[in-house]
Amino acid sequence: MTSLQDQLVVAISSRALFDFEEENRLFEAGDAGAYMQMQLDRVEQPAAPGVAFSLVKKLLAFNQGEAKRVEVVVLSRNDPASGMRVFRSAQAHGLAQIQRGVFTQGRDPFPYLKPLGAHLFLSANGTDVAKALALGYPAAQVATHAAHASDAHPDEVRIAFDGDAELFSDEAERVFQSGGLHAFQSHESEKAALPLLPGPFQPFLTALHRLQRGSDRAMRIRTALVTARGAPAHERPIRTLLHWGVTVDEVMFLGGLPKGEFLREFQPDFFFDDQKGHFEHAAQHVPAGHVAAGVTNAVAPPALPGGEPT
Repeated sequence: MTSLQDQLVVAISSRALFDFEEENRLFEAGDAGAYMQMQLDRVEQPAAPGVAFSLVKKLLAFNQGEAKRVEVVVLSRNDPASGMRVFRSAQAHGLAQIQRGVFTQGRDPFPYLKPLGAHLFLSANGTDVAKALALGYPAAQVATHAAHASDAHPDEVRIAFDGDAELFSDEAERVFQSGGLHAFQSHESEKAALPLLPGPFQPFLTALHRLQRGSDRAMRIRTALVTARGAPAHERPIRTLLHWGVTVDEVMFLGGLPKGEFLREFQPDFFFDDQKGHFEHAAQHVPAGHVAAGVTNAVAPPALPGGEPT
């Protein structure tokens, strides 16, 4: 029986993988029929790579022959006819390994994350992302307007995380929001030896660590923690990672400095952040996704540019 067990499973919407922004504007204008016809008219025209394309392509490079380590599934609100163009585009761009897709024609796609056993869900639809997070899946809303990844590191999958409310729980952020910087620093110093509880992206980091550890190929994963924390609040996240038995390759304790320029130097294939301000600044420099989790997202955030249909 075919199974995805022991594979890193990434579910991704078509607009996160490919640039369907022109087509999406037609859909948002309220003409779903014209949108479908445009996709059909362009079925032989491969769509350009989208913001998360580099991440997907590099992860799939971990597969070798029959030994599959990574599975990518298109999980989309698109209609099945438009799905033909998605698969044609994938083949044209050397992603023939993408063979599975679920197209729901406007209905919620996120319930299918469970049977897929997804370790990550990337979508341009903020509502779908929020509901996936509520179900316990690592998920991020891809900024379709974000910069694309650099091609400077073809043999490395580079992924950066903000940390609090993603890898870790939002415990420390709640203290900061309620008591300010001094209360936050005191809290983290006092609890430096106490591991933070896992956040929604801890399982994804663990899966990446497992993928790297089992790889015998030239491809490798390089991860970074890029956080607004600074000393004395630096110690607890490091001890937490050690407690989990996972590592990151780089840590940047920026003490509130803007992250964008630092991320531009790290050159990630993707960056995850829960705070809209940090996320939007980062998206000017690198591929980025908003994680609508934790206390800073207690109120549903407004949709990013675009949102339907994928």
